[in-house]
Amino acid sequence: MTSRAARSDKFGVAEGDGIIRCDACPVLCRIRPGRAGACSRYANQDGVLVRTDPALTLARAIEGNRPVVAFAGADWDGEMLDPSRAFVTGVGAGTTYPDYKPAPFIVGSTHEGVDTVTVVTEGMFSYCGVKVKIDTDRHLGPEAAPVRVNGEQVGHVTTAEYGSQMLSIGGVRHLTGGSKKEGVVTCDTLLKLCGAEPVEMSIDGGHGVVVQAGAAPIVDGVPERRMRVGCGSATVGIFAQQWLGHVDEVIVVDDHITGVLSEHQAGKVLNMRPAGIRVRGRRSTPGRYFQVAQPGMGWGGTDITDPLAIIERIDPKTAWPGLRLLLTSTTGEDALYCVLDDTLTPVAAEMPAPVRVVVDRIGENCEPSLCSVVFVAGAGGSLRAGVTGNPVLLTQSVARGETRVTMGGAPVYLWPGGGITVMSDVLRMPKLSFGHVPTPAIVAPIEFTLPRVLYEQLGGHMEEIVPVEEVMRGLGADLRVETWHPENPWPFGR
Repeated sequence: MTSRAARSDKFGVAEGDGIIRCDACPVLCRIRPGRAGACSRYANQDGVLVRTDPALTLARAIEGNRPVVAFAGADWDGEMLDPSRAFVTGVGAGTTYPDYKPAPFIVGSTHEGVDTVTVVTEGMFSYCGVKVKIDTDRHLGPEAAPVRVNGEQVGHVTTAEYGSQMLSIGGVRHLTGGSKKEGVVTCDTLLKLCGAEPVEMSIDGGHGVVVQAGAAPIVDGVPERRMRVGCGSATVGIFAQQWLGHVDEVIVVDDHITGVLSEHQAGKVLNMRPAGIRVRGRRSTPGRYFQVAQPGMGWGGTDITDPLAIIERIDPKTAWPGLRLLLTSTTGEDALYCVLDDTLTPVAAEMPAPVRVVVDRIGENCEPSLCSVVFVAGAGGSLRAGVTGNPVLLTQSVARGETRVTMGGAPVYLWPGGGITVMSDVLRMPKLSFGHVPTPAIVAPIEFTLPRVLYEQLGGHMEEIVPVEEVMRGLGADLRVETWHPENPWPFGR
C-alpha cells in the first residue's frame, strides 16, 4: 500500500488519539487511523503517515532491447534490477512541501564513472496549466474566447498555429483567483487532461470540443480526421505540377490564405493561361487571398458550404466556355469539379480520374488529426529548498544546462529567462503521474540530476544522499518498476 522509504520524520506530526496531521501541503489534514487525507495520496497506517501509491522506478531495457518486466514484490532483494539502469522518478515519491525539509529521495548513483545525484520529489504546482494543440481547420471559437467546463471558465482560446487550434487551460488565476468552484473545476480539468482522459469543453461564441491527449478531437460531436496539408497557397504550390493539363483553374478554399492556381506564382512558372475567375476577399499577393469568408465549420475552416459562393466574378474577356474548374479544401475532404457553360456559369460535372487522384493525394498528405497536451509548470519556488539550501544556485545551474530537469523521467523544455518554468508532453510521462491537493493545485513528479561534486557546490543536502541500491531495497514491495520510455533521452547521458 505504501512507500516504506517515506516513513520518516520528514512526514507528518503525531497528535492525540492516533491522529496524524499531514504536512505534505498547506491543507494540513488531520488523518485518523485507517483513513486517507483529502487528496487520497497520504494515509494514516498504524500511526504512521504513508503514501498510498507505490513509488515508480524506470529501467532501461536490457541487451537486445528486451523490455523490463514490471514487478513489485515483498520478496525482492534489490538485485533483480541493475542499479546502473534504474532511474528513480518523482511518481509516488511524496512531497516535503513547503520544502523546508530535504526532498523525499536524494539518490546517489554512478554512471560512466561519474558520481551522480538525482533529487526526486513530487512538486505541488499552483502555477501550472496545459497548452492544448488541436489539429483541425475547424473554427472552434474566437481568439481569446473563454473555454468552459461545466460552465466554469478554465482557460481561453489562444493564437492558432499552422493547421491547429490552440487552447491555454489552467494557470494560477483560474486555480486560485476565481470562485472556489472555478478552482475545483480547473484542477479537475487539468488532472484529466494530464492523465490523457477525455474532457468536454465549450467555447464562448464557438463550438463544443472533446479533447483527449493522443486522440482525435471531437467537434460538435463529429470526430476530426485530418490535419490540413497546408494553407490554400501551400496546397496550390505542392500540387500545381500534378494538376497541369487536367484543369484550367484550381481554387483551394482556406480561412487564412486561399490559393488560386493560375494567378499563383506556381501557375505562372507553369505558364498557365489566366482563367479570369476572381474570388472574394483581400488579395495579398498574386494568387493568395485573405478573408474570403468568415471562420466556421465549412470548407477550409470557413463558413462556406457552397464553394461557388467564394467566386466574386468571372471576367468574360478572359474566361472561356469549357474552362475546367476545381474547388477543394485544404484536406481534400471537400471538392467540387465544374465546367463553365456558354454563359460562363460553373456547372458541376463528374470529376475526371486524374483530378480525383490529386484530390485524394491531398488527403494522403494530411497527418491524422490529434490532440496534444503539454504540461507547463513553474518550479522556481520553495520546491528548490528541498534540493539545496541556496535555491538561486539551483536556478542558475538549471539555466546553464548543468542540472538536468525531468518530469517522471520525461524530458522538459526549459523556458529562457528567470525561474524554472518547464513544459513536458504528458504522453511521454508515466501513466498516473499526476495528482492533486485541494488547495487546489496539481501534483506532478520532478527530478533534478547533476554530478555529485556540483551538487555539493550548490549547497545540496549532502547528508541526505542515499545510494540507489538502498533506496530500492527500502521501498521493497512498495516499489513499482516499469520500462523506460524509448523516446526519452536517458537523464544520465552526456
